[in-house]
Parts: sequence; C-alpha cells; structure tokens
Amino acid sequence: MSLSLYNTLHRRSESFEPLEANRVRMYCCGITVYDYCHLGHARTCLIWDVVRRYLQWSGYEVHYIQNFTDIDDKILNRARAEKSSMGAIAEKFIEAYFEDMEALHIQPADEYPRATHSLDGIQKLIHDLEQQGFAYASQGDVYYAVRKFEGYGKLSGRKLDDMQAGASGRVTEDPDPDAPKKHDPFDFALWKAAKAGEPAWDSPWGAGRPGWHIECSAMVRDRLGETIDIHVGGSDLIFPHHENEIAQSEAATGQPLAKYWLHNGMVKVEGEKMSKSLGNFITIRDLLQKYDPMAVRLFILQAHYTKPLDFTDEALTAATKGWETLNDALLFGAEHLDTNNITADKGILAKFKAIVDNDLNFSGGLAILFELAKELKKERNILVHEGKLQQNPQILASLWLTLKELADILGFVPETKQQAAGLTDAEIEDLIQQRKDARANKNYAEGDRLRDLLTEKGIVLVDKPGGITEWHRE
Repeated sequence: MSLSLYNTLHRRSESFEPLEANRVRMYCCGITVYDYCHLGHARTCLIWDVVRRYLQWSGYEVHYIQNFTDIDDKILNRARAEKSSMGAIAEKFIEAYFEDMEALHIQPADEYPRATHSLDGIQKLIHDLEQQGFAYASQGDVYYAVRKFEGYGKLSGRKLDDMQAGASGRVTEDPDPDAPKKHDPFDFALWKAAKAGEPAWDSPWGAGRPGWHIECSAMVRDRLGETIDIHVGGSDLIFPHHENEIAQSEAATGQPLAKYWLHNGMVKVEGEKMSKSLGNFITIRDLLQKYDPMAVRLFILQAHYTKPLDFTDEALTAATKGWETLNDALLFGAEHLDTNNITADKGILAKFKAIVDNDLNFSGGLAILFELAKELKKERNILVHEGKLQQNPQILASLWLTLKELADILGFVPETKQQAAGLTDAEIEDLIQQRKDARANKNYAEGDRLRDLLTEKGIVLVDKPGGITEWHRE
C-alpha cells in the first residue's frame, strides 16, 4: 500500500505522487507574530513536523518552508499598545516562537521567509495579476477581482454569493471601510495605501504595505516554485486565506499552486473554543510549565490530525502516564540491552508503515509503539525483581531498536530521569555501601532502613549473588 492523503481540494483521499520522484516541496502557513504561540500553534507545528519526519523516513527528500507573517494589523495594534514598533514586536515573538518550538522538540524548517523580506516578490506578483486583468488599483490600494477567477471557491466548496469578505480578506461581520474603493464587495486587498503612523514601503502604486494573502503566494513562488507538492495549515485557513492564495497564484501562473492541500483540525479547551474572552487562552510556555513536552506530543498524536482536539487536564494526565511507559521502555533498552549486530524488526516497521500510510494515521501507528513498550517494560520489571531477563536478549534488542526507530519518526526524545531527590551517583553508591556494611554486621534493621530510604528517592536496588548490588533510577 502506498501513501494516501486526504486532499481538501478534492475532498477525498488520494494516492501520493510527488511532482518529482523522491522529492517533496512542502509549505506551511506559519504564525502572525504578535503574541506568544498557543495550543493551536502547538498542534499545527507539531503535526507537520511529524509529517515531514515521516516523509523523510519513507525515503523522500523534503524541502520544508514555514513563513512568518510580520506585517499585519494585529502586530501594529500590539506595537501601539506597547509603544513599540512593528519590527520590534515581530522580532520579540519570532524569538519566542523558536524557544517554544525547541521546547516541544520540533525540528526547524529549512527556511523561514518573512513578509518584510519578500516585498520584491510580492510586488512582482501583484504586477503580474494587474497585467493579466485580475487586479486593479484604486485610490492607492490594489484589489484582486474575485469574479475574474473562474475557480474561486474550489478549495472551500463555497459559492461566491454565500461568502463574506472583509477589507483585508479576513472574514468579518463589521462594515467594510474600503467598500467604496472596490469594484465588487468580494474583492480583497493585495496592497494597502500607507496610513499615518504605520510602516510603509515604496511601490508602483504608492507607499503602502501588502495584504495578508498575497504574502504567502509570493513566498511560495519565490522559495519553492509555481507548483508545490503539499500545502498545509490549520483548517481555519481554508477560507479565506488558502482560497485567496489559490486565486492569486493560479491566476498569475496558470499552474496549480499545490497538488495536495492538507489541513489539521482545530483545538478546544475543556470543550470550549479557545479565546482570551473566555479566559481559556493557553500559551505553549504556560502548558509546558505543567506538562512534559513529550506528553504533549503524545497527546496531540493520539487524535487523527484532521479531527478536532480537546485539551483537558484529564487527557494530558493520561498522556503523561502513557509517555512514562514509552520513556521507561526507551531508557531500559539503552541501559540494559546490547544492540551490536542487531537490527530493527522489518515486519513491525512494515506494519507501522501500512497503518500510517492511510492518510497519516499516526494515532493508529502509536498502538504499535505501546505494544513494544509494554513488552520491554515487562522484561524490565522481571530484571528488577529477578535479576535476569526472561526473553532472548537479542530478540529484546531487536524490539528495542524497532521502538527507537518508530519513536524517532514521531519525534519522541527519551528523557533520563532527574537526579533522585538531588542524590548524585556517588551519594547513592555510598548509601549502598553503608547498607552492605550494616548487613555484614547483621544490623538488618539499618540495612532495611537504608533500602527504604533509597526506594523513597526513586532508586531501585537489585541484589545479585556474590554480594553484588546493582541499582537504577526509577
């Protein structure tokens, strides 16, 4: 079975065939940098990180681009509120973005183009649209003539007369202040004339700044070409942002913008839509104050990427326990199994691939990781209590290598347990020696006390023949 993907454009699952053999060009609509990243960003960035990892594991060379929107009304509003500048606010939150992504162990994209660094490409694309009759200037603004593009609405499945359009192209219920400048109420801004107190750039239409949608169209064309393999983002971007990207890019080039359009589902918090007004707005950095980043990764991957995801304390507590199982199994193999001349189990890897190839079913693939982890953890417990393994060590080593390979694909990083209650290895060895001395002097009560003390601090002792005591951190 080959990889199949649910293509939003055609509303069906399709076999994946890249434009070039073994090479994938992939673009993710990134964040507007006016605030700290939140739970929705965590899901979006993490899901596409894993998709990229999986494609690479499957043999594809992936060129992955994620942009920053650093020209936007929200950034300007934040700058005014903080008596700062748009550039300073953007830099602050771009830096915070990288800190959050590193904390979640999300690999960096190959490139992070910014709107402010892409103005030549943006203006060229607007010029091309104007020359071909899809754009028109009006009082210093430039608008896209929506009705000129025959395929408008094909991604979202909306009919033009059912749509709302705002001044910037974002959906809004407010009156459109730019309506007098437009030929049609559905037209959206490609270039906005400069306003007093706002940053602006020179252009053939006068000083101003680009609209939201044209930025991504230009960055895709500049960095990846006229047609790419996979365009991804949150499902909230299907309309109007991705719909408008298609209209702009395809009108200018005459070529499809992307062969496959993939969208991840939205996030709720305790069953409610996340919003500041409801008081349930949770940033990534706040979340990671309470939960392990690997538990967050596990929680996000337990649901299919297209489905809604509800963040609850109960669900994240369960994910934390699940991660402990995986982590213990990963550490057990690293510490106790000899993997020299051992290879991963190809049959299990093939089973995992067959599951995930069905529209990136990582939640189904996770079941295989837990089967392996439970088997390894069972052997770990036997080793702790009986001092020896029950199964063939070579078989266990192969299972562990398989688990490790699958964990790498999903981005799980095993974490060595912190020093137990501050005890160093030397301090632990000293307490074990004190216990040995007490037992040698037949002071068994003191020996038991020392063993209980170490147990309370998370240290497991394994007494072996010949007076040898091995230990490990729980």
